[in-house]
Amino acid sequence: MAVLGRQFELCRKEYEEAALRVLRSGWYILGKEGEAFEQEFARYVGRRYCIGVNSGLDALTLSVRALGIGEGDEVIVPANTYIASVLAVTANRAVPVFVEPDGYYGMDVDQMAQAVTEKTKAIMVVHLYGQAARMDAVMEIAARHGLRVIEDCAQSHGARFRGGMTGAFGDAGCFSFYPTKNLGAFGDAGAVVTDDARLADTLCKLRNYGSKVKYHNELLGVNSRLDEIQAALLRVKLRHLEELVREREAIAGRYLAGIRNPALLLPEIRAGANHVWHQFVVRTGQRDDFQEYLEGCGIKTMIHYPVPPHLAECYAYLGHHRGAYPIAEQYADEVLSLPMFNGMQDEEVDYVIESCNRWQGHQGVS
Repeated sequence: MAVLGRQFELCRKEYEEAALRVLRSGWYILGKEGEAFEQEFARYVGRRYCIGVNSGLDALTLSVRALGIGEGDEVIVPANTYIASVLAVTANRAVPVFVEPDGYYGMDVDQMAQAVTEKTKAIMVVHLYGQAARMDAVMEIAARHGLRVIEDCAQSHGARFRGGMTGAFGDAGCFSFYPTKNLGAFGDAGAVVTDDARLADTLCKLRNYGSKVKYHNELLGVNSRLDEIQAALLRVKLRHLEELVREREAIAGRYLAGIRNPALLLPEIRAGANHVWHQFVVRTGQRDDFQEYLEGCGIKTMIHYPVPPHLAECYAYLGHHRGAYPIAEQYADEVLSLPMFNGMQDEEVDYVIESCNRWQGHQGVS
């Protein structure tokens, strides 16, 4: 059975009941299910407001716009993130300023501080792979320079830093509920959480053609609304999220304890942070050989991500070339995500561990 099919089976009856409840209601957009999910998710994260939107990218893009960031403004972003983080900046005609990663795959806060200029308006911090970033340092830098903070929490549902939930630190916490996420819907979906009433009001308008009252369009908005069926299904999964995270933690714990191949660099957990293991990412200087070997063992892996955003073809106009951000580029050449999903069987975890340990790699990371 496919990975997502297994996750459906874990709560099949509840999902089917939720979907039928919406279908029978006759109300499919901006209704009671969406309102209930927004309240429940805001409470889970620890924020006053939640605004459901169509996707994680829309959550980021609309947050940048709602914060008044536009043409010529600079936004600090990680050099090793998924391109969506950067697309949200450039969609608003702002300028992404890349910062190298640290050893935990988050932004290096020392380099972040050095990247601030008089044009900088915001920091977009990404809790990559499910591990919370160094939010104490990020918030201190933002406060010192009067910057806005946007948290990209697309991979960090339930992750915490020093007890605070990711998404609860910055001006806006942006979540993706793409099906493969720890809190995944059954299609595209996303949300923004915030404590700022004015920001929440602006986002509610922007997602709905710029209007709060039908046909009275106050802003140049878009159509980006979390539909009722997805909201209802997310309400089911949210009730189980903590147990789903614990299951991933258990799988990751077995990987960390069992993989003993010196050619592989295993992930580490940052002091003060917890990791919800959206991805379990290892590194090796022989990544392509290792991936081909695992494929031969019947183990499917993914690369998150093979092309850093500054080298993406669509950003050639920014003028970056290979060598501009060597750490991010090295990670892109070396990272590999091992199987990590809810419903993974013990014997499958054992097989991955055994296969990793059998691989005859010649050296570790470069």
